Amino acid sequence: MKKILNKKYNKNEPWFKWLTRELNSYEVFQDFAKGRNPKDLAEDFIFNNSNAISEVFENFDEEDKETLDQFLKLTECEWHVFRILEKQLTLRNKIKFVDFKKMKKMKKMKN
Repeated sequence: MKKILNKKYNKNEPWFKWLTRELNSYEVFQDFAKGRNPKDLAEDFIFNNSNAISEVFENFDEEDKETLDQFLKLTECEWHVFRILEKQLTLRNKIKFVDFKKMKKMKKMKN
């Protein structure tokens, strides 16, 4: 796997580790609170890291392309998992659980 330069010009770090580290340190939650959308924040990230990303592209090979493809599949899968969980949570919050045994006891106590 080819190596890349990061912001501090570390030539020994694979590009995907650099990307993961940089994305994890990219504080976007304040921007989300201000109403910014994910696409704009992604574009900001690319712009802010354009030098290092240019270095990545200069050294990209077939193995790197395959790794990127696998990352794309993984993130798409993760996105679907989060959407499914979100839907399940929404449905769960709409459902009211009724304890029929408790209701039956309450009716008996009233009579």
